[in-house]
Formats: sequence, structure tokens, C-alpha cells
Amino acid sequence: MKTIYPKLILEALEKVRYPGSGKNLVEAGMVEDNIRIDGRRVSFSLIFEKENDAFIKSVVRAAETAILTFVDEDIDIKGNISLKFRKKAPERPTEEPPLKGVRNIIAISSGKGGVGKSTVSANLAVALARAGYRVGLLDADIFGPSIPKMFGIESARPVAESHDGRDLIVPIEQYGVKILSIGFFVDPSQAVLWRGGMASNALKQLISEGLWGELDYFLIDLPPGTSDIHLTLIQSLRLTGAIVVTTPQQVALAAARKGVDMFRNEKVNVPILGIVENMSWFTPAELPDNRYYIFGRDGGKTLALESGCRLLARVPVVQSVCESGDQGVPPALNDNSALALVFHDLASLVTDLCPPVDNNL
Repeated sequence: MKTIYPKLILEALEKVRYPGSGKNLVEAGMVEDNIRIDGRRVSFSLIFEKENDAFIKSVVRAAETAILTFVDEDIDIKGNISLKFRKKAPERPTEEPPLKGVRNIIAISSGKGGVGKSTVSANLAVALARAGYRVGLLDADIFGPSIPKMFGIESARPVAESHDGRDLIVPIEQYGVKILSIGFFVDPSQAVLWRGGMASNALKQLISEGLWGELDYFLIDLPPGTSDIHLTLIQSLRLTGAIVVTTPQQVALAAARKGVDMFRNEKVNVPILGIVENMSWFTPAELPDNRYYIFGRDGGKTLALESGCRLLARVPVVQSVCESGDQGVPPALNDNSALALVFHDLASLVTDLCPPVDNNL
């Protein structure tokens, strides 16, 4: 029988990285110096910054797995890791919060336009819905809403429904996803000429007056950059985390770094789930095994390493992406395509990082 001692436990925990910083649990100071060993039973505490940390469950599972894998598979560790917090979660407001029945709220952001943020948002939403989760998608890109076209519902017009004495907007449901967009309420041929306050108020209305119901995941397709709209969302909602979308180009990476910094600002403090690198390479239909790095190579990977974030996915450029977007049929619907597999793998990672538990109830 293998002798168990604290050093072995610490060495195993050094193999587990905290997604929020990229450091291992020991290096990040997250393992309290209280490892207790009683025969085959091991127990200790993990220290997190705050009670509503999006990575708690995934880190605890990873720590248990590391100990069973690298120390001894017969160790009694399941359920023996206790939690401590450096900061208490902010008190819940006395008034009823928006999106009360939503378990995870995930913002999808980009530092600049044109990197495929809405494509990632649409396909992640579809992939989560096809995995059996209840999903909502808010198109918060007030000045350039593209989600209605990507879902083939440009002509849809939501209706109001009385609910508990309030008239609420019923989201349009397509491919198992509940959707609201400012694009449903404006003339698509005309520019939206609103000041920041008007845009923020419109967004608040779609959030608070939408009949979203119970959802496992509520995705928000943010406008590019940083603006009043971003601050409105952060102040109005308790975000579970954010995904930053970029391309390998240096210009896009520079803008994405600012997006990462925005979420990590101490006044914002939203966990970054990871980076999605879009347009990673081009693969022509007639040469499916070829890769042409027309926008640069490994830019998203470099950004992830520099920022201590996880690289969640690398999405190639294929002709079907453009065609599917124009036709209103997201590629994630085609389970047999390589591109759909990328988005389904991304959805799997998101559900691991943010399990569908009652985070916001």
C-alpha cells in the first residue's frame, strides 16, 4: 500500500491550473496549508477570491481527478475538499433581479468588429441547445444586429404577452434557442442613430422585459469594443463569465487584449472563460486536409498564454460559414461537418466551466 503524505498531494495539485489566471493551484496560493491525511482519507481547503467564482466546480473536480491520477486511485477524496473565500459575494439587491430564472449568463465579446463574434455566439447557442440545454441569446449589438439574419428570422416580429400583470416581450424561438435583438424592432435598411443612453436603455428593456423563462445558458452577443453598453450589462447583470473572440491578426489581437483587460478591471471583475480564435486557417472544400494561414498563425494561442486564459477553440475559415450565415442556417446544425464539431466541442468546454446549476437563482 502506497504511503500518502502532503508533498504528494501538493505535487498533484501543481498539475491543475486555475483558468482565471493560468497558474497552478499551488503557485496561485489556492491550497490552504491544512492537508489532513487519515489512512486513505485526504481532506484540505481550496481558497477562491469570491463566492460566485465561475470556476469553483470545475477546479474542484480537476483537483480530485489529479489526486486520484497522480497519487493513488484508491484515495478517499471525493467530497473532502472544502472551500474558503477571500472576498464575500456582494449582497443580492432587495429588488427582484433581472433574468431571475437564468443559471449562467455568458458575454461574448471582441475588441473590434469583423472577427466573427456573432458567428461564434450563434453557433455556440445552437450547439448548447442541441446538447439538450435551455438557451437564450440576446443580440446586444445595437448598431449592427446580425443574429436575426444568421438564424433566418429577419422578418420575425416579437409580440407582447401579459405575465404576472406585466406585458413582456416573447422571444423568437429558432433551432431551440430563444432570441431577442434590436434588429426585430428597427428598419434593417436604416442606420440606428442613438446616443449611448438610448442604446443602453433599449438593451435594458430587452433584458428585463423579455419573457425568457428558465434557462441554463443566456448568451449575450456584445457589440465590439468597450462602451456604455458593456458597462450597462455588467452593472445590470451578474455575469458568470466572458468569452473573448479574436482572429490571428495582430490588429485584432491588440484590440482583444483591451477586451481582456476590461473584464479583469477591478471595477468590472468578470471571469474570462477563455479565448476563441476565429478564422484560424483557410481550408478549401476541394482540399479538406490543407490549411492556409492567411490571417497569421497562433495569434489566439499567444494571447491566451500572455493573458493566462484558456484557448477554448480555433475555428477555421470554410466556405460553408459564409453560406450558412447568409442562408440563416448556423453550421452547428450540421452534426456531420468538421466545423460543427468545433462548436460542439466549444459548447462542451463551456458546460464544464459553467455547469447548469443555480448560479443566478
